[in-house]
Amino acid sequence: MSRFQGDAGLTARMTSVMFLLGALFVGLIVALMFVLPAQWAPIIAIVGLGIAWWQWYASDSLAMRAMGAREVTPQEAPELHAMIDRLCTLADMPKPRVGIAYTDMPNAFATGRSPKRAVVVVTTGIMQRLTAEELEGVIAHELSHVAHRDVLVMTVASSAGIIAGMLSRGSQYGAYAGGGRRDNNNGLPVWLVVLVVSLVVYAVSWLLLRMLSRYRELAADRAGAQLTMKPGALASALQKITGEISAIPSRDLRSAQTLNAFFIAPAVSGQSLRTLTSTHPSLEQRLEQLARIEAELGRPTQ
Repeated sequence: MSRFQGDAGLTARMTSVMFLLGALFVGLIVALMFVLPAQWAPIIAIVGLGIAWWQWYASDSLAMRAMGAREVTPQEAPELHAMIDRLCTLADMPKPRVGIAYTDMPNAFATGRSPKRAVVVVTTGIMQRLTAEELEGVIAHELSHVAHRDVLVMTVASSAGIIAGMLSRGSQYGAYAGGGRRDNNNGLPVWLVVLVVSLVVYAVSWLLLRMLSRYRELAADRAGAQLTMKPGALASALQKITGEISAIPSRDLRSAQTLNAFFIAPAVSGQSLRTLTSTHPSLEQRLEQLARIEAELGRPTQ
């Protein structure tokens, strides 16, 4: 058990999301078994479970590959490792692997199937722009994701949406290849039934994950700030990161947006985050929370 402050609200939300997405996943498989030939049932179940397992098993390597990141040794990045060593000792938690993504976009993320397999990745852009205290606040935020295990929940929970998205694309292909063939008792084309069911599952899972993602970012801000006792440093870091991301070319931001739910700040520019579809709470909401923590700790706001 780490010294990061527990969060009952986060635990309740993770449990609820996993239950609801599990129910969606089962519902999707059952619906497909009703509209597709019976011999397809084992294939559907195996493919679905296989995708979920692969998401769980390879989440760290997939995310690092997507960002062009690589694991670094203490000899290659002594200051970064020393900072993470100090924070892990303070938090009484296993040290994750350390990675660097070689991109100018200032950002950081944590991923991995367990605390022992976790990796915390920072970009060269964030290391160049933040002070040591600000970077420490960012890393404490990411370590709290690992300690709370919400990284694992987000990774596994995304499987339902991935499977639904694949089925949606497959059914569209079936519409072109098979025309209006009807293979079920309702007389509806199989591809249309599969398309509707998969789109519903995808939409619901998409919204559930974003609701969880916004809350987990606030929880990580709280836990990281309370661990370092320097909420002002994290607030300053978030302001810098958000401002600098706005200056990054849109083409570079789009290439990283598949990992938006895992970043400390989303790779978006000039967009409002006060929507149901955003992966993060607004910057204003995060700064207000950190200011309250600052006041509770009796420190002057930076």
